[in-house]
Amino acid sequence: MARHLEAGTLKLTILSAALIGGLALPAQAEEFELGGTATFTTDYIFRGISNTNQNPAVQASIDASYGIFYAGIWGSNVDFGGSVPPDPVGIDLATVEIDYYGGIAPTWMGIDFDFAVLYYTYPGAFDPGGDFNYVELKAGASHTFGEAFTVGVSNYWSPDYFGEIGDGNATEGSLEYAFSNKIFNFFSPSVSGLVGYQWFDAGGSYTYWNAGLTLGFMDNFSADIRYWDTDLSAAGCGGSINNCDSRVVGTLSASF
Repeated sequence: MARHLEAGTLKLTILSAALIGGLALPAQAEEFELGGTATFTTDYIFRGISNTNQNPAVQASIDASYGIFYAGIWGSNVDFGGSVPPDPVGIDLATVEIDYYGGIAPTWMGIDFDFAVLYYTYPGAFDPGGDFNYVELKAGASHTFGEAFTVGVSNYWSPDYFGEIGDGNATEGSLEYAFSNKIFNFFSPSVSGLVGYQWFDAGGSYTYWNAGLTLGFMDNFSADIRYWDTDLSAAGCGGSINNCDSRVVGTLSASF
């Protein structure tokens, strides 16, 4: 879900990992860093689908990093309204999502890589056969041309979506352009877009996309306005198209 993947462990482990494929470590001394984010959004969209039944969400994360290693926890309110492809029964009882993640983010030949494990949990969701929690494996890469234009691709694979659906995969491609000049000598603008394709082995697939404008300000704050859409039908959206159709979402974020 538009979860943040941005932990640290042993320096010996880091040095060993750096030898794999010639992946580069930063030139400066490694430091343990702790940070986080706080976000308000008019609609929590995950891969094109509203996870708050078209209502606002308050989200937060805490992240730790050391060299190329990172880990964190991210949370949000949710309201599936009984509609989340492939619509496992009982998921609509969840009111909170808490995600845990960890990975490595090395750089090699100017390409930034991101390999991670994500664990999605839904406290309060009821499933007679177990729970809806599931794991995804992420592999991503991006490259920035000059200092402004970034191209990225990511792939997410799960062996068992929602603990009962079976395996599936999501692949995304993204573009971002950061303008060098500020607006009113205050806002740092950038434009970005993403196209993704999600499929489930048990049946069903769809394409989703977004495009938007982000305004950074005061170093640690950003405001984003973004258009989202999918090619899902009402049947593919758990019986209601409302959570899967086009929408404009506004988001205000702070990092520390």
